[in-house]
Amino acid sequence: MNRQYTIATLGSHSALQILKGAHDEGFRTLVIANAETERLYRSFEFIDEMIVVKRYSEFMGLIDELQSRKVIIVPHGSFVAYLSLEEHKKMSIPYFGNKAVLDWEASRELQRDWLLQAGLTLPRQFKTGAEIDRPVIVKLYGAAGGKGYMFIRDSQDFERRAAHLKEQYMIQEYIIGVPLYIHYFHSPITGKLEIMSMDRRYETNVDSLGRIPAAAQEGMDVSPSYVVVGNSSVSLRESMLAEAFRMGEDVVKVSKEICGPKGLFGAFCIETIITPDMQFFVMEISARIVAGTNLFINGSPYSYLNYDEPMSTGRRIAREIRTALLTNNLRHVLDDTSILT
Repeated sequence: MNRQYTIATLGSHSALQILKGAHDEGFRTLVIANAETERLYRSFEFIDEMIVVKRYSEFMGLIDELQSRKVIIVPHGSFVAYLSLEEHKKMSIPYFGNKAVLDWEASRELQRDWLLQAGLTLPRQFKTGAEIDRPVIVKLYGAAGGKGYMFIRDSQDFERRAAHLKEQYMIQEYIIGVPLYIHYFHSPITGKLEIMSMDRRYETNVDSLGRIPAAAQEGMDVSPSYVVVGNSSVSLRESMLAEAFRMGEDVVKVSKEICGPKGLFGAFCIETIITPDMQFFVMEISARIVAGTNLFINGSPYSYLNYDEPMSTGRRIAREIRTALLTNNLRHVLDDTSILT
């Protein structure tokens, strides 16, 4: 039954994990690649088909062709980076996930309201640079892999370095602690929430600067940047797992109220900082598979607790689609704008 549908995604971000998982669950696979990535994706036998475009922004021109191929699109962070919110909403082909969540994820203000309604603890947010009375992070809107983040010491530093920014941004209190990214999967079919894995990000050049003693940094003309270049795995203290699970449950519960009835389902990630008193501060939420899950293509310690086989987040998505097909519940795992043929 699975071979009647093809799982497809853009050739970037977590495409290999998504397509390997789809292959392992018995689906045909298709990648939309560009000239720079074509040779890479052709080297993997689990990818059955490829469409090559000059740039990923041309994706919307492929909709009719993808519809004729009975494709189910699995989105990831590069969809957010290369396609506009309006283009997402116009996409009528079968789409794993709920597009109604995108508005809440894309707006820093709406996202903050969502997380606060879920009872999560968030850093203080400043409306203007003049209010800054402690170290902050200035974040540009959108999924850009940490690009454009700026560390600011005080209001004077903001006026000197960030007041000129023309892009939309937010000013957020800088929390000192351990960054932890918790990867979840929520099944719309069973209603079950799973913790799939966890990671930390390796960011340049801030992680390199952290290795230089503070005294040696004085006078250096280097501004910290937070561009993500890789990820490393983390295992959380078991005594803290209950709170991590609670956060995921409450985020899903509130999502059904603000963008129901389906709310948030499938893969998502809550990005946190853990302080020395073991309190979670939530920085933001990503309402889709995140690149940190690429560490766990063969499964993680947490996924192994639920599955006696390798279970990546990519494969878990394909497993949900497969279960939906077998139980005649495909519309439960697709956005309501999806046109099935």
